[in-house]
Amino acid sequence: MTRFRVFGFFALVVGLLLAYFVWSTEADPTSSYRFKLGLDLAGGTELVYTADMSHTPAAERADALSALQGVIDRRVNLFGVAEPLVQTEQASTFTRATVDRLIVDLPGVTDIKAAVAALGQTPTLEFRLAAQTKVGTSTQVAYIATGLDGRYLSSATLGFGSGATAGLTSPQVILNFNSQGAKLFEKITSENVGKTLAIFLDGQPISVPTIQEAIPGGQATITGRFTATEARDLVRNLNFGALPVPITLESSSAVGPTLGAAAITAGVIAGIIGFAIIALFMIAWYRLPGLIAAIALAEYVAFMLSVMKVIPVTLTASGIAGLIISVGMAVDANVLIFERTKEELRAGKTPREAVHIGFQRAWPAIRDGHFTMLISGIILFWLGTSIVQGFALVFVLGVLSSFISAVSLSRVFLLAIVPEKSEGSWHFLIGSGWRNS
Repeated sequence: MTRFRVFGFFALVVGLLLAYFVWSTEADPTSSYRFKLGLDLAGGTELVYTADMSHTPAAERADALSALQGVIDRRVNLFGVAEPLVQTEQASTFTRATVDRLIVDLPGVTDIKAAVAALGQTPTLEFRLAAQTKVGTSTQVAYIATGLDGRYLSSATLGFGSGATAGLTSPQVILNFNSQGAKLFEKITSENVGKTLAIFLDGQPISVPTIQEAIPGGQATITGRFTATEARDLVRNLNFGALPVPITLESSSAVGPTLGAAAITAGVIAGIIGFAIIALFMIAWYRLPGLIAAIALAEYVAFMLSVMKVIPVTLTASGIAGLIISVGMAVDANVLIFERTKEELRAGKTPREAVHIGFQRAWPAIRDGHFTMLISGIILFWLGTSIVQGFALVFVLGVLSSFISAVSLSRVFLLAIVPEKSEGSWHFLIGSGWRNS
């Protein structure tokens, strides 16, 4: 019994320290461990874009989506939005087609029009080879993709070259490619000397130069018919990030800070009321084991909140729901243990013997129940959207924590105080229900 009392005391101290950590870090506005709130709680705008991968080879789609995320992330950061979040997801439709999405979270920006304007229409840059095709009696020019696009662009600068009229200069846009782009550009120009290599921006040709010779070094010059202002704007937009694939705004939503604060308050109140009702029921029905379960449950909540702060987990309204549901899972495990213990007591076992056997008999059901919940949570996180993933992540963490709480904490606390023999009031204290049994 001494060993369990030492472990129980240590567990109580750890629980109190975790509770203090949660309270102190949240009370300090400068703490780096304050809860990281999602847009639905902190307020802001979420923009969901669909990426058009129809012209991107299947083997290159993952790289293209990653490059798209990087480009948009750099562009959003240029506008000074506090802690923006740019993420990608792949979702399957009922027709089993894969839809690639880009999700942009802009905390503090509640004006959707302003958010869309801030993100802007970043250009899609492509280099295409001109090829003549014959349809009936007419010869048409088709432009074939070369694989060289905006993902390989490092920078763009403004320059001036000789114009058609003597004494005049025309604005030029000089493109500098990265190492991969430089090799690909040299390969394209060396294999297609004398052919037209058109430069497309947002699906429209802006320059159709003819390849005179192989161009090494990774530098290309756009000499389209544009003014100095147009060339300067083009350089600015390209430096913001030329998109490797086109994107289309699919949906947008905004949450005001007042609504977000109301959601936080409602979630906290719901959690407190739910915890209080569960604790009162457990104490009223299971008496001393119920009180121990309530203490273990409080430590479970403190542990969960601490983990969410340290990782950190972005807390959303769906995440709060996942946390509350996982509390129910923790209680369910304790109920199984206490019911098995009650059966052993009725069979004439001593209190400590009944606790040991009760835990052993409840273990298979607890193990299987938590395992199936983990499978469900992992599948939800793997296949769900960002909102579902927030719920699934907190739920999975909660199931793991409730497993530890029910199997370890409750057992240690019970064995630390339950006597060998059921004497005096102990028979009532470790019983359950409204009868003295």
